[in-house]
Amino acid sequence: MGLSRSTLLRTIAAVTLALGAAACDTGGAADAAEVRLTFFFWGGDKRVALTQQVLDLYHRRHPEVSFSVASQPNSGYFDKLAERIDGGDAPDLFQIDDNYLTEFAQRDYLLDLGPYVADDRIDLTQVSNGLVRYGRVGGAQVGVAAAENTAALVYDKTLLDRLGVAAPTNGMDYPQYLAWAAQVSERSAGAVAGTMDPSADYKAFWLWLRAQGKEFYAGSALGFTEADVTAWFTLWQEARAAGITPAAPVVHEANVGDATKQLVVTGKAATSFMWSNQLPEMQQKTKSELGIVAYPGGEDAAWARASMYWSGYRDTAHADVVADVIDFLVNDPEAAEILGTERGLAPNLGNRRALEISLNDPVMKASIAYTNEMSTRYGKAPLPPPKGHGAIRAALVEAAEAAQSETLTPALAARQFVTEANAALR
Repeated sequence: MGLSRSTLLRTIAAVTLALGAAACDTGGAADAAEVRLTFFFWGGDKRVALTQQVLDLYHRRHPEVSFSVASQPNSGYFDKLAERIDGGDAPDLFQIDDNYLTEFAQRDYLLDLGPYVADDRIDLTQVSNGLVRYGRVGGAQVGVAAAENTAALVYDKTLLDRLGVAAPTNGMDYPQYLAWAAQVSERSAGAVAGTMDPSADYKAFWLWLRAQGKEFYAGSALGFTEADVTAWFTLWQEARAAGITPAAPVVHEANVGDATKQLVVTGKAATSFMWSNQLPEMQQKTKSELGIVAYPGGEDAAWARASMYWSGYRDTAHADVVADVIDFLVNDPEAAEILGTERGLAPNLGNRRALEISLNDPVMKASIAYTNEMSTRYGKAPLPPPKGHGAIRAALVEAAEAAQSETLTPALAARQFVTEANAALR
């Protein structure tokens, strides 16, 4: 664990050469120097192709290291990852996000990368401190940001220009934002709602709480009260009654979170509450020009968030090589160019600046520019969510949809959510 990164690579190369020479006499001892890492992640076809390209690049530079790669869609990914680890088939290196980072760390699944960060074998000097801290659980660095994103309000600029409504701006509070959205509904004669109803969206609720000096979590407990949830649901019930948001069945179409089903893409609302890295995918699905600003409320409610992390398995037989691959994925300029913004913005700020200059895509440039701007206004990053966060997100959707459909009052829906959230934390 005391080897520097350069020493590690020289050692691997020297061992490979030595065993390669011995292989002339033994007929195969060189195989002992080879390292084959198993690598597991979720993503679509584009992510699969880009990931394979970047791993091929690492292999060309380090022929002694090869990869056995497996991927699947996000749905069921973490169940499969836990099944593999518990079944003795743990991948050496894998992708994880903040929904499960704490849970997997508490299950003792994750390799502590802290010693590698401490001696710069994983160099995080070009990664913001907030983003580095957001990969720590219980004092251990169990994840390194694969990319960064932040919450972003995506709006239909083409629609607003046609209606003669100015674009939303950073720094709007919620009353100002809803008054702005009412203009869209009125000028479109109700054909397009001014805003999506994000009451089922945990990140929108979380940032709304932070704008009021509260948090979603206080350690391993909820950081909000039933009264807070009731106020949140009531805010959107009143907006719906005023025609500022669409009817419940339309809102439910977008609650699944799929970027291609968001109402700003389908033309049913002028805005959607999203992540900044989703802007390019959304733009591909609509002929309207899209824009991007901060969520309503205080801009310092946002924080440097890892869209996902690289983590290693605690008992991997190749911890040093896993750490070196993570360092490569985070810091290598050529790797950053291959990966682009598909997972989010490059965590290494130098690589991000270079990518912003070289990109020809104005939508990707806009996404990077927005995140860079927000990074100067971020508030302090919270701890990664505790175990049970995935179930709590699902419980929020269920309760919010009951309030949206008016099968429950905001107060009763809030009570249901808080009860289920506390149960998930226990």
